[in-house]
Amino acid sequence: MITNLMLNLTKPLVTKSWLVALLTVPLLPTPTAQPLYMPRNMKQAVKRGTRSLDGRPGPNYWENHGRYSISLTVNPPDRLVKGTETISYANNSPDTLRTLVVKLFVNIHKPGAPREGGAAADYLNPGVSVDAFTVNGKATPWGSDARTFTWKRIRLAAPLMPHDSLQLSFDWHYEISLEAGREGMLDSTTYYLAYFYPRIAVYDDYNGWDTMDFTDQQEFYSDFNDYAVSLTVPKDYVVWGTGTLSNAAQVLQPDVLQRFNASMTSDSIIHVATREQMAAHQITAQNATNTWNFTARDIPDMTFAVSNHYDWDAASVLVDDATHRRASVQSAFNDTAADYHHMVGFGQHALGWLSHNWPGVPYPYEKTTIVQGSADMEYPMMVNDGSTPDTVFSRFVVEHELAHTYFPFYMGTNETRYGFMDEGWATTFEYLIGTADLGKARATTFFQQFRVNGWIHDPSPLEDLPIITPGDVLKGSAYGNNAYGKPALGYLAVKDLLGDAAFGKALHAYMDRWHGKHPSPWDFFNTFSNVSGKNLNWFWNNWYFSNNYIDMALSSVRKTGSGYSLTIDNIGGMDAPVDVHVKYADGDTTSFHQTPAIWEANQKQATVVIPARKTVSSITLDGGIWMDADTTNNSWSTKGK
Repeated sequence: MITNLMLNLTKPLVTKSWLVALLTVPLLPTPTAQPLYMPRNMKQAVKRGTRSLDGRPGPNYWENHGRYSISLTVNPPDRLVKGTETISYANNSPDTLRTLVVKLFVNIHKPGAPREGGAAADYLNPGVSVDAFTVNGKATPWGSDARTFTWKRIRLAAPLMPHDSLQLSFDWHYEISLEAGREGMLDSTTYYLAYFYPRIAVYDDYNGWDTMDFTDQQEFYSDFNDYAVSLTVPKDYVVWGTGTLSNAAQVLQPDVLQRFNASMTSDSIIHVATREQMAAHQITAQNATNTWNFTARDIPDMTFAVSNHYDWDAASVLVDDATHRRASVQSAFNDTAADYHHMVGFGQHALGWLSHNWPGVPYPYEKTTIVQGSADMEYPMMVNDGSTPDTVFSRFVVEHELAHTYFPFYMGTNETRYGFMDEGWATTFEYLIGTADLGKARATTFFQQFRVNGWIHDPSPLEDLPIITPGDVLKGSAYGNNAYGKPALGYLAVKDLLGDAAFGKALHAYMDRWHGKHPSPWDFFNTFSNVSGKNLNWFWNNWYFSNNYIDMALSSVRKTGSGYSLTIDNIGGMDAPVDVHVKYADGDTTSFHQTPAIWEANQKQATVVIPARKTVSSITLDGGIWMDADTTNNSWSTKGK
């Protein structure tokens, strides 16, 4: 998700490009890396063999699984959403489950629901009404506790034994919110349906049932399930959604079907449906209603958009060179949104770049659909993004949201508690693809302004809370900094420390080990140490478990026989990279890049020796994206000496 979208990337941004060299003299022998803090529940998981200290899933690792069959009826402009659902839920754990926890995310709209901020009248509604509920075919009272909001615990009449399964069914309805956020009415005949169905919460090996409230700030935690979803809508309404549209021939007119099928292998954008064609009833089958069927396997969620007037563009992009697999890129939007006429191209570029560069893992799904909405929010195979007059900024937003494909959807991270494991990575890839798109200078300046300024220039202790702090206890900018910019700087710093080859090897190992599972932060930290062959605990402790911030000082400069010896004090304590910019007396300049390795031996002070065959007139420290909180002590000059 993107927050605080307020900057204009079209303004010219100017930064100087520098050469890189390195010569470092550690002050002390490398100390033994201190162990990472590990909460008691994670220690118990290691002891039970579901997790391993080398970062791999343990020999006893398990996760539960659901098969969801959902039928949904939506009849715009009527706001009523009605659904029926069956869930086959397998208990793959060694535990006997006497209760289940059901998530009801759209109850965030109920008056009195715990939420991060206030709610306008158009946001509020009565929430979900469960009209019928059965467990293994037996009618079971649901109850109407006014204090039930985004989750409810259900006591089972008979316990669910290990390696057994049960079947639940729900009939439910709710009114879609007039005010659209992550879901709701985009206009009177365009709905975005997300989090619309009752679902079983995650029951995992280290925390048990997930009973975290959804407050509309922190995001989600879901199992990998199988879905079959049918949406019944009036004629002339198109449905875009997660998964495979399995009955396109039944819901689309022949010419439209031909264009839709052609787009699956086309590099060029195809206009599957235009506003004029929609108005002329030339798109969908002309039955009174049409039922659109979607299926998906091993995916954490399903989401849909419905409209009778949105344009529909589509093309495809090669995402896997080895298999020659292509992914469909589609967009649905108001014809008046100028940036959305470019959106399929932006999506093609993003999926191709992410698949071939960073993270360098082929896009794992068959398609993505970018819907003009309001939330700047990601979902499996779907993006709900606002429209802006700045096409460069619109591209930036969709690149961030599509990067979420890998974290949390490919990896199954717990966004609610450890948002830095998904938002931090999406922000990392956002910077890397932005560098490729815009050049390092513009990407760096934007990243500084948008991702770092809020943290580095706010002296509040809330801004220096450790990144590992559980996100469900953080609020406002403290959550934003810990989920987005700070962890991204840490990931980019370890990339700088290890080098691209070793970093890529460790990242791919982490993704291979935990794809389709539920990694914890410790699985990530331990995998990187294990695969790199380096004990990185000193780095993880410094970046993710401390209250440190970035503030360096150039405390002394001493001429040596072959150059200059610099003493750099780490005032803020954060082990960040830094560039040493050198200006010579004849006006020439150069730069010597220092990776975080300069701090491994002594995290308070480092000595850096730079060669110099010419007279130096000034030396300046510059962190680039690792901005310094106080730059007044970062320079040395011969002037006046």
